[in-house]
This record gives sequence, structure tokens and C-alpha cells, in this order.
Amino acid sequence: MQHQSVFIGSDHGGLDLKAVIIGFLKSRGDDVRDMGPHKYDKDDDFPDYAEKVCMEVLASGGAGILICKSGNGMARVANKIPGIRAAVCWNEYSAIKEKEHGNTNVLCLSAAQTGADHAQRIVDAWLSTPFSGEERHKRRLDKVAGIERKGLGAPARKQSA
Repeated sequence: MQHQSVFIGSDHGGLDLKAVIIGFLKSRGDDVRDMGPHKYDKDDDFPDYAEKVCMEVLASGGAGILICKSGNGMARVANKIPGIRAAVCWNEYSAIKEKEHGNTNVLCLSAAQTGADHAQRIVDAWLSTPFSGEERHKRRLDKVAGIERKGLGAPARKQSA
């Protein structure tokens, strides 16, 4: 098993599962960096923690784990950051395929729908799986990166009503 740097963050909805995952990662021997929050606050904003984790992943080449109630909010934010490939994974199969085929660097988990034992198995599968490096997967990732570059020039739209 390869030990690695893992940056982890959550919002208030993922705080309890984050504590479980941190303990699990430490038991594996991984270098764990908790990017927050460190206490419950229902007014914390998940985009803040997603950004912190993703910026560390990009700077270090490490792995990121983000946890919120659904996993989708964190994934939505993470995938706005150029160079981040985040996926919500519900089971070991999806975790393996997202790493093998999508070379994901951020795993997003649903605290509301993933129990502690199950989440640990998902994290272990994701961290233990290498990118396949197959030409077809590289080609697809290059296309995604090209779309990402095009989007950087698009005008920002305000999303709130």
C-alpha cells in the first residue's frame, strides 16, 4: 500500500464522517491534512472548504477528499477549479473506475448516504487504485482539459435569483 498526502475537508454536514475518515487514513499511514472545519457551525459554507482542499491538491500533487451531506455540492465546486477532477463515489466500484478511467484527484462522499464502514472501503479502493494510463482514457481527459480551457474565457454569470 502506497502512503500519500491526503487533504480532507467537509462542511457541517460531513464533519462526523470526516473524523472517521481521518482516523482511517492515519491508520493506513497516510499523511492527513485536515483543512476544516474543526468544529460544528451550521453557517459554514462548503465552497470554502472545497476550494482549500483543491488548492492544496493542485499545489502538492496529493489526493483530496471532500464530504458534505450529498457529496454533490463539494463536487460541483471542486470541478470548477482547473486541474481538479472530482467525483462523487457511492461504492468501491465507482471509486475504482473514477480513478482508473478518470484519473480523479478528489473524492467526494455523501455523509447522508454513506456509513462509516462503507466510506472507509470507498476511500481505500480509491486511494489504492492507479490511473490506467490507457490511451483512450488519456484522450478523453485531454478533451475534458480542452473544454476546461475554453470555459476559462467565458463570461461569469451570477447564479443567484
